[in-house]
Amino acid sequence: MAEFFHMGGYGLYVWGSFGVTALCMIAEPLLLRGRSASIRKRIARIARLDQEAQS
Repeated sequence: MAEFFHMGGYGLYVWGSFGVTALCMIAEPLLLRGRSASIRKRIARIARLDQEAQS
């Protein structure tokens, strides 16, 4: 088992790469959700201002 994690001396690189990839895969949807909410609020504000300007 120890040899599996050591991976012939490349274990730190391999497991570090897996860790960074997992972190990015978790962070990306969270960041997109926040950005999506911000964009929706901005669109609603612009639509509201446009309706007020047409009135």
